[in-house]
Amino acid sequence: MSIPQPFIQELLSRVDVVDVVGRYVQLKKAGANFMGLCPFHGEKSPSFSVSPSKQFFHCFGCGKNGNAIGFLMDHAGMGFVEAVHDLAQQTGLQVPDDNVSPQDRERAAAQRQKQATLTDVLEKAGESWRRHLRDSPRAIQYFKGRGVSGAVAKRYGLGYAPEGWRGLASVFAQYDDPLLEESGLVIVSEDDGGKRYDRFRDRVMFPIRNVKGECIGYGGRVLGDDKPKYLNSPETPVFHKGRELYGLYEARTAIREHGFALVTEGYMDVVALAQLGFPNAVATLGTACTADHVHKLFRFTDTVVFSFDGDAAGRRAARKALDGALPYASDTRSVKFLFLPAEHDPDSFIRAHGTEAFARHVGDAMPLSRFLVEAAREGCDLGTAEGRARMLSNARPLWSALPDGALRRQLLGELGELGQLDAKDLAELWQHASAQDAARTPGRHAARPPTEDHNPYADEPPWGQSAADAGGWQPAGEPGGGMGHARKPFSPRSTDDWKKGDWKKGDWKSRWKRDERPAQPPLPRTPPASRVDHAARLLLSHMEFLERLSHDDHATLCAQPAPHGPLFTWLEGQLHEHGPQPWAVLREALRGHACAATAERVMTGSHAQTEGDETELLGELRGLLDRMLVEALMQEQKELIPRVTREPEALARYQELEQRIKHLRGIAARVA
Repeated sequence: MSIPQPFIQELLSRVDVVDVVGRYVQLKKAGANFMGLCPFHGEKSPSFSVSPSKQFFHCFGCGKNGNAIGFLMDHAGMGFVEAVHDLAQQTGLQVPDDNVSPQDRERAAAQRQKQATLTDVLEKAGESWRRHLRDSPRAIQYFKGRGVSGAVAKRYGLGYAPEGWRGLASVFAQYDDPLLEESGLVIVSEDDGGKRYDRFRDRVMFPIRNVKGECIGYGGRVLGDDKPKYLNSPETPVFHKGRELYGLYEARTAIREHGFALVTEGYMDVVALAQLGFPNAVATLGTACTADHVHKLFRFTDTVVFSFDGDAAGRRAARKALDGALPYASDTRSVKFLFLPAEHDPDSFIRAHGTEAFARHVGDAMPLSRFLVEAAREGCDLGTAEGRARMLSNARPLWSALPDGALRRQLLGELGELGQLDAKDLAELWQHASAQDAARTPGRHAARPPTEDHNPYADEPPWGQSAADAGGWQPAGEPGGGMGHARKPFSPRSTDDWKKGDWKKGDWKSRWKRDERPAQPPLPRTPPASRVDHAARLLLSHMEFLERLSHDDHATLCAQPAPHGPLFTWLEGQLHEHGPQPWAVLREALRGHACAATAERVMTGSHAQTEGDETELLGELRGLLDRMLVEALMQEQKELIPRVTREPEALARYQELEQRIKHLRGIAARVA
């Protein structure tokens, strides 16, 4: 969906960032601005400022800043389009989309209205169950027996669905309302003349909320020995258990404060852990952890710890979580696996050994790299060639799912060592196997021959040869050369110019004088690209780089003056909605957009080529962003100068900025 930039500007002019932030943060008037405790990091003294005049928020502690859309994306974990729709609904605006027909627009509006209606129905049922909890000694005793306090029960909205087949008939005036069935609250029997009855009966209830805090479903646990022990809402227009995580709404702030998300297996694990000092816990909803779950968690943190029982079932669940985490295990993220003793879950372990012991176990959790190797070698006898071959066969799909980076390349070497194969030989073997798999897949084109981009060692000459001896390999900076990559051999005008022995041990430097080189017509000079242009070029060419940037990086990019700032904001929205896309697709999506001309300009011409090693390109982007951040910090310092002599806070902020600038410049110097 392409949302015109003029609409974004109109939307931001109509919403009040104070009201938007105030839905999540308690704000107090402080002069011309409002202040509160920052929701993005733990603090005891308010340093989070919201400016009504600038319609901007800024934290002087962690540096987080942005507008109303950015706040919803960063704090509530919404995608760009979802945040825009959320704000538009508050202001009564219709989000335009030139590519959507009026009929599709009406259907989308009706769907959004239906979702809002269903969440209202679900919330009304939850209010009734919370009232019933106060009147049910059995349900109260169950929660007390698990150590749950009234405050935690209130925070998570816990309730009790009483016995009886039609308890909700006293809540909803029309028990035959189709919305009750569509929301999953009521079951309509097909074998008994369409008889209706409540889905949840005599169970303690756990409301499931989305990241906006809307109730989208329920989980219920029996108080006795009835089966099933746990019962979830069915799939509905608002609830998809393969995408949602129980407790994420309640845990989102704690996840940022603790620096990691703890993924458990059940509702009570989450509630009990919150009671025992770990409010950053979430749980999957009776399904294996999926890539969607992992991606959603990485909107809030760069570290995820999966906690599983140490029995066979826990190992199987961890193995499925590994599959979901691999595509997002970049060099800047951490994924760990915590295996408790078979007789314990997190709740029982903490009660038996204490919170400090559990915290130590979390800190010592198994890194993804180690678990990947263990999963690959399971059942393989590494003392035999057959066992090592089987281990490598198990490892190939796991390793291939990792994003390119230092972790992936290190694991290639470790797996090669276990399999008693040189890493270069293993890379070549797996390339060949992948090409064969692609060729055998029906309906696909024949696989292309392996290229440098697919081989982590492709920037080296053929094995056993030096760069000077390898046919077709030229030194960087000379005809046919370029950063050590293979190129087509250069053919000089006359073979006499190329004497035998010239291409040995660097002898070519003295044999081929500058004035003897083939003359070339002068090329038109291309104006040097600006720093922000180059950053835009790298991100439009490699959109996946956005997923490796910090929140500060995103804020720096989006705060750039127009047209670059809106372009980066649009690009982030595309990432949240569609994932990484190639430039060809982005170019089509930009047609008619206010940023289209800027994108076309930076992506046109010989200077726009960004092929090469992704690690090097990402390093270039890192350097650009550090310099841009230094410029932004220096501008903030400049604005503080008139105040530093009379305001101690301004002086302290100026000195803090100076330290950050020195740190960033030190990083740039080390990289250079």
